[in-house]
Amino acid sequence: MKRAVLTLAIISSLAACVSAPTGPTIAIMPREGKPFEVFQQEDQLCRQFAANAVQDTSNAALKEGATSAILGAALGAAAGAVIQGGNSQNVGTGAGVGLLGGAAMGAMNSSGKQNQAQVQYNIAYQQCMYSKGNQVPSYPSQGGNPNYRPPSSGFKPIQ
Repeated sequence: MKRAVLTLAIISSLAACVSAPTGPTIAIMPREGKPFEVFQQEDQLCRQFAANAVQDTSNAALKEGATSAILGAALGAAAGAVIQGGNSQNVGTGAGVGLLGGAAMGAMNSSGKQNQAQVQYNIAYQQCMYSKGNQVPSYPSQGGNPNYRPPSSGFKPIQ
């Protein structure tokens, strides 16, 4: 019974490591002449807008981490029982090893979903702040080289 409670506590703590975006990772500046208090109100409104926009993606990342940890613990317990013929000590050891392996797999799988959620959050936040007249970065929000300029086509207009 102690092992089951301990296993559930560990699963819960590992699942808590997976988190939804808590804020933007891009800098937005108020337009010239805008009172800072107005900018702060818009910031809060746009943070809420962005959080709502990525809620489904964030929930998927949380579920991915928890599910993988639980499945890993169950498979580890089963493997421990099969290998040692049902010895309860080995079942607990197998569950612990499976929990760690499952948690690691869950963390890797949910990491991609977390990154996707952060990118979506940034885009939604940036769109909202732009619609309020604030200054947004002029570089791509999903990475890339902000100094890149397309090559000249060699076309020269007739004067």
